[in-house]
Amino acid sequence: MTQQVEQAVTSTAPEVLFEKRDHIAYITLNRPHKGNSLTGTMMPVMKEVWGEVRDDPWIRAAIVTGAGDRHFCTGADVDAVASRGGMSTGTGPLTDEVYWSPRQNRVWKPVICAANGLVAGAGLHFVVDADIVVASDTVSFMDTHVNVGLVGAMENIGLAKRLPLGTALRMTLMGRDYRLPAQRAYQLGLVDELVAPDQVMATAEEIAHSIARNSPAAVSLSQQAIWNSLEMGYTQACEYGWALLRMHWGHPDSKEGPRAFSERREPQWTTVARPEA
Repeated sequence: MTQQVEQAVTSTAPEVLFEKRDHIAYITLNRPHKGNSLTGTMMPVMKEVWGEVRDDPWIRAAIVTGAGDRHFCTGADVDAVASRGGMSTGTGPLTDEVYWSPRQNRVWKPVICAANGLVAGAGLHFVVDADIVVASDTVSFMDTHVNVGLVGAMENIGLAKRLPLGTALRMTLMGRDYRLPAQRAYQLGLVDELVAPDQVMATAEEIAHSIARNSPAAVSLSQQAIWNSLEMGYTQACEYGWALLRMHWGHPDSKEGPRAFSERREPQWTTVARPEA
């Protein structure tokens, strides 16, 4: 894939920027003139981008952010929805229709969301499905589905997994009349690292590079253990985690790690394509 993924319609700039550096993938929503809102032409682009993150063994982590400093993502481009007369997404199962976030594309590599501006509506996909959220202390989060006659569901279910129920419902039901400030989002756990605006990307990169130094296979399986445990009871989740742990014993990294530690050297990890339970 090229360093910039061109959109499917005529424009002066690509809607999504994609770059790979030092084992890190950088995904930038690039419509700052429209609040980095999402269009139907961006869906296949995002599917392709996340597919490369998932399948390229050289990539060990990813950062998703928005262009400019005012908006991370303001959700669907409502003007485009209005002119089209409805949503462009089909009516099939979720797994066949929606490809915005890493979870929706079966990406089992750590993803850091670098929220550099307002997050609204469908922009919340990238927040609730990220592994770690870094945000500027000036940003806010809101959901505007009900304001434009749409159902707040997928992103909002994700909010209910990461926020107290009342806060998730308040955001969902009040729409644009309630904005969750960055500081409150941090207090409640939606944001993991709160920093000054000029430190958002630097902090996200620091986290990504720290992750990238670890065993890619062990990181991926550890990530799966935690995410998938959210859909299980405690006993079942522990059995699942135990199965992943035992499965990894046969991987070269499980021997290289202790050996490198004992020999006081940096480990040489084995790169494998998409470890997945």
